[in-house]
Amino acid sequence: MEILKDALGPDEILDGLCASKISRKIVVFKSTSSTNDIAWQYSLNKENDGIVVFAEEQNAGRGRRGNKWYAGFGKSLLFSALILDCKISREMLPLVSAVAVAESISDFGGKGVQVKWPNDVMVDGKKIAGVLVEFRGDDAVIGIGVNCHQQKADFPDELKESATSVDMVLGGFCDRRDFARKAIENLEKWLDISAKDRQKVLDKWQMLSSLLGKMVGVEYNNQHFYGNCIGVDPQKGLILQLERGGVRMFDAAHTSILK
Repeated sequence: MEILKDALGPDEILDGLCASKISRKIVVFKSTSSTNDIAWQYSLNKENDGIVVFAEEQNAGRGRRGNKWYAGFGKSLLFSALILDCKISREMLPLVSAVAVAESISDFGGKGVQVKWPNDVMVDGKKIAGVLVEFRGDDAVIGIGVNCHQQKADFPDELKESATSVDMVLGGFCDRRDFARKAIENLEKWLDISAKDRQKVLDKWQMLSSLLGKMVGVEYNNQHFYGNCIGVDPQKGLILQLERGGVRMFDAAHTSILK
């Protein structure tokens, strides 16, 4: 197996980490089906609240609405955080997570980082990271995937023009252990902010939005709608001023953005 310059390990990630709730325990797998699936296994023990599961490779990683997540061994930062008895709503948690990831990329020097409703992080119109939040009762798992070391040739043909990585954006090498610490710290920070004042999260999300003020096409229940994006409501979804008049909201569970 390939020897990685920035191989992930619990001690390397914990060293210098400034977080107290997320990352109470860190585990790292060389390869697994899905870090979200592993995190859910840990949910059976209440003492595992705040555990973060990392993997160098996923063979069944998934994105929103059943989409696959492509990531070669050691190329991405793939992790899931378990939050038991989560106080953040199902609608807010994906927004909180996307803002935290976007801020982490900016902290590393990424310019023009944006969020694309409901769970993608973009740079120059290309996807660099994604979030998959799952709930079971009041418990939640936040799954995050960040393209780190990919070059254009590493992406499948259908993604070569629509995906990018931290290395490509920075024109250098991103140490995934440093990025892991920053991502965990920002995730904890924005979870705390959301618990106290969710409007701050919405304001930040709106500021980072790649859709706000633009014409957007969506597919909803097998129908296409077009309109100007005028905002996002954490409970009701994307808000469009439709071309044919009227304002309509589209919830994330049943809506996809048209390319």
